[in-house]
Amino acid sequence: MRWRRVLAVWGLIVAVETLQGVLRQLWLVPWLGELPARQLGVVSGALLILLLTWATRRWLRLRTPAQQLQAGALWLLLMLLFEFGLGTLLGYPPERLLADYDPRAGGYLGLGMLVLLLAPWLLGRGRRRDGN
Repeated sequence: MRWRRVLAVWGLIVAVETLQGVLRQLWLVPWLGELPARQLGVVSGALLILLLTWATRRWLRLRTPAQQLQAGALWLLLMLLFEFGLGTLLGYPPERLLADYDPRAGGYLGLGMLVLLLAPWLLGRGRRRDGN
């Protein structure tokens, strides 16, 4: 597996998701409120992850389901470290960070992370079918 490529795509995902988060704060939060904007952000973020994974699937060259799941697991681990590290640096209390993952509190970020984990595998399946 080409780890540098996997890391490069993760970096692209982080950049796009960060931009999406900034735009969400600027435009959606004032219009919808904090929680609904974050919930919508999970849905749009998951779609962006799938789009970026699809666009880079050939370049990634993840040939087997094991490689695809390893890449997704690395993306997930790095994203969790990034999310909690950045949240801590920005002064968010742990309760606020964890609330994003708690569906009882309206947090859907766990579903977004599941998409991140499975995206290489889900889109890699199509790669094998269409021969690309």
